[in-house]
Amino acid sequence: QVRLVESGGGLVQPGGSLRLSCAASGSSFSANVMGWYRQAPGAQRELVASVSTGGSTNYADSLKGRFTISRDNATNTVYLQMNSLKPEDTAVYYCYALAWRIYWGQGTQVTVSS
Repeated sequence: QVRLVESGGGLVQPGGSLRLSCAASGSSFSANVMGWYRQAPGAQRELVASVSTGGSTNYADSLKGRFTISRDNATNTVYLQMNSLKPEDTAVYYCYALAWRIYWGQGTQVTVSS
C-alpha cells in the first residue's frame, strides 16, 4: 500500500521560510507527477506546484519565484521550499502523487503569522 508521509509544516513569521517534505513509500511505486495542493479554511483546494519524473515543474502564477518544488526520484520524495512567506500562505498543504490513480498525504499545517 502506498503511503505519502508529509513533514515540515509549522508556524513562521511573515517573510520567513519553511521546507516541506513528502515521502512516498512502496518499493514498486512510481508516480508520473508529484506535487502539492493547499487548502485554507473555508476555501477550495488549489494547486501550488507539481513536478514530473522528468523534472518539469509547474507553479501557481502567484507563487512562482517564492516557492520551489523539487523531487528525488530515487527516494520518491518531493520537496517544497517556501520563501518570503505571507499570511495568505496559511493553509493545510497536501502532498499528492499521480500514478494510475491519485494518492494524497495527510496534510501539514503551515501558519504564517506575527
